[in-house]
Amino acid sequence: MRLSPAPALDPSQAGSLVLLHLAVVAGGLALLSSVSASGLESVRCRLQGTPQPPVFSQDGDFVIGGVFSFHYFMKTMDHSYTSMPEPLQCTGSMDSRELRFSRAMVFAVEEINNSSDLLPGVKLGYQVHDSCNSVPMAVKVAFQLVNSLDPMFDTGEQCSGSSTVTAIVGESASTPTISMLRITGPLGIPQVSHYSTCACLSDKKQYPTFFRTIPSDLFQAAALAHLIRHFGWTWIGAVRSDSDYGNNGMLAFLQAAQEEGICVEYSEAFSLTNPLSRVQRVADVIRSSTARVVVAFVTSWDMRILLREMERLPSPPRQWIGSESWVTDPDMLRFGLCAGAIGFGIQRSVIPGFSDFLLDLSPQKVSNSPMLTEFWEGAFGCRLGKGVGVEEKVCDGSEDIQQLQTPYTDTSQLRITNMVYKAVYAIAHAIHSIVCEERENSTVNCDKNLNVKPTQVLERLRSVNFSRNGYQVSFDANGDPVATYELVNWQRRESGKMEFVTVGRYDASLPPDQRFDMDREITWVKNSTQVPVSVCSESCPPGTRKAIQKGKPVCCYDCIQCAEGEISNNTDSSDCLICPEEYWPNAERDRCIVKPVEFLSFHEVLGIILTACSVGGACLAIATATVFYRHRTSPIVRANNSELSFLLLFSLTLCFLCSLTFIGRPSEWSCMLRHTAFGITFVLCISCVLGKTIVVLMAFRATLPGSNVMKWFGPPQQRMTVVFFTFVQALICTLWLVLSPPFPIKNLTTYKEKIILECDVGSAIGFWAVLGYIGLLSLLCFVLAFLARKLPDNFNEAKFITFSMLIFCAVWITFIPAYVSSPGKLTVAVEIFAIITSSFGLFFLLFVPKCFIILFRPEKNTKKHLMEKTSNDIRY
Repeated sequence: MRLSPAPALDPSQAGSLVLLHLAVVAGGLALLSSVSASGLESVRCRLQGTPQPPVFSQDGDFVIGGVFSFHYFMKTMDHSYTSMPEPLQCTGSMDSRELRFSRAMVFAVEEINNSSDLLPGVKLGYQVHDSCNSVPMAVKVAFQLVNSLDPMFDTGEQCSGSSTVTAIVGESASTPTISMLRITGPLGIPQVSHYSTCACLSDKKQYPTFFRTIPSDLFQAAALAHLIRHFGWTWIGAVRSDSDYGNNGMLAFLQAAQEEGICVEYSEAFSLTNPLSRVQRVADVIRSSTARVVVAFVTSWDMRILLREMERLPSPPRQWIGSESWVTDPDMLRFGLCAGAIGFGIQRSVIPGFSDFLLDLSPQKVSNSPMLTEFWEGAFGCRLGKGVGVEEKVCDGSEDIQQLQTPYTDTSQLRITNMVYKAVYAIAHAIHSIVCEERENSTVNCDKNLNVKPTQVLERLRSVNFSRNGYQVSFDANGDPVATYELVNWQRRESGKMEFVTVGRYDASLPPDQRFDMDREITWVKNSTQVPVSVCSESCPPGTRKAIQKGKPVCCYDCIQCAEGEISNNTDSSDCLICPEEYWPNAERDRCIVKPVEFLSFHEVLGIILTACSVGGACLAIATATVFYRHRTSPIVRANNSELSFLLLFSLTLCFLCSLTFIGRPSEWSCMLRHTAFGITFVLCISCVLGKTIVVLMAFRATLPGSNVMKWFGPPQQRMTVVFFTFVQALICTLWLVLSPPFPIKNLTTYKEKIILECDVGSAIGFWAVLGYIGLLSLLCFVLAFLARKLPDNFNEAKFITFSMLIFCAVWITFIPAYVSSPGKLTVAVEIFAIITSSFGLFFLLFVPKCFIILFRPEKNTKKHLMEKTSNDIRY
């Protein structure tokens, strides 16, 4: 809009014009004074601008104001700032539901005036205005209600400080209500709203004069979040009216939803005053979204605009969750795409006589009210009175309001209407407590001439507590009532008509776990009885955990299998739990099970094989000893030191059998026995071999002329050698057992999924001292045998001892890395294998050749054969 420059004004004219413009735009009353040069002559009050006539009015001893949104729009005007602006005017179609609200106020006032219990002898009046659901008109109406002058003409009298009304009922929307409170609040005029639910209005610091009979959106937001979580919806869309109602309500809902773990894919705001492109964008967002549930914290007139746009193009089915403003509006039932919608509504109620009052309209009564005339003409499609056009139908009196099907005549869902009714009664009870007193004979005397100030009514409103038609009315410290809701579901009948069905209840006064109660089945979107699914990601089953997708809300995640050793036993676990030390996850990783215990057992294949080898080796040693004993007088037995041979066979038998102590469940005694028995028996065995090697060397030297060494290494010395070497090992083992003996342990580190029962050596020094001592004797024996390998003797054992010691040392040298690197029970198996292998090496190389000669080549088992070989060796 282009502004042209205004003509030049003198300072006094300019000031007057500015005051005039501000008064007109505000729509209120301003005080103008005529000031002479000598000073202030008089102060006279007069109305600036065109007054807004009340829709309904009635004189009374005490007047209650009423403000409702009969229309949705206000006529747009261009201000030139050079002339008086046109009066504010409402436009658009009339909301017959708001008309019903206003008529409920009139009905309540008339009911109170006819009552003998409440304000007897006192007449209440009312002034009901249309705010057009706009802030400018609401402000204008507020100025008129707070001024004591008759708004229709200028009396010319002095200004009064009193108000026209003692209290105000309204407004229907939160934003106009807030605007009105900025004017009525400082004057102490109480305002009781029937439909303003913005949680911001509970702030008594900003709005100390505000009360309401409808619960705050704070409770509704918590109820909606609880409802959504109840049905498992974690991925939703959100739309709201771009107003105090929508913005504050959605803010409270989003906070409650976050506490419930609900994620919002989008949150869009719009209003009916926005360009159509804005509404189209919101509709496109809803169509393209992946969230199947849409929460709409929207006023009914804004919702109509959105749903009309949604119907324009095909849209995927959406489950609508509605706020009280539109989800219980009967006029919204014509939108079929919202079939299955659910939301919380005010408790449905019954007002006796109200239906008859609404229908008690005739053309004569209607013609006296411009608002009723507009309703009548719009409902029946005809015109009343004069000024009828050529093609317009005239109302002929045959119109029957009893047959009319509009929100005005529908009293089956009296929800907000009852809030208006209770608001009027709350104000009446507050006035009653001021002007009336009960006498001794139970009669009530009221003084209608008492000058009641709005601040007195305000004070008494804080403490009102009464019941009307079975509904309790009271206010808490914030001016709010107890929050109770009905869960309303849009269900389609067989005839195809949609209706409101109460399927549950919510009472905020009860404990949290008892507030929500469902008593009927819900019909969902597309007339389904199955609860729709709306999640960003499917639930993670037990055994997995949620991993949030980068850059997305917490409800969008991937399901990751729990790591090794961890479980999750709940659906949608955020973290996996580590199993206790002796437990391990099952295959599904949803519970911990006891780890299997593993040790080398006599019942498993490896244990059976090793046992068989051990027992077999011992049997062979005993059998060989038997053969040697039966042929103990034969040259080959006598030539190889029969005493040491028998002792060697005995020690080999013990070596074979000691491996059995390594098999089976480890215990404290078996752990000590296996290592000490192994160490002592092997030293005994190697000592015998070492003694035989020394005997061979001494025997050869004894055959030389002049040698008498055999007397220094005869049988006593041989026995002492064996005893000494064995005693040293026994001493080492004794110290080991006394200072730090082996003990059974549960090995939990080698394998994570099972427990290895094994023997801890206790003292590593003692363990390796035992093995080192065996190795030292073996090396000494090998060196001596190697030196004696070429001595001339048909029965010389030196070369066999050399090879046996070579095998023995090779086995035990390779044993060390194998023992250290073998896991679990294989460590024991390696040790048993080394014992059996080295024992068999000694047995086969030292005794099998002799047994072969004794049993299969007896002709070589003679002294002659022995002497011939020796002589030949000496000759050459």
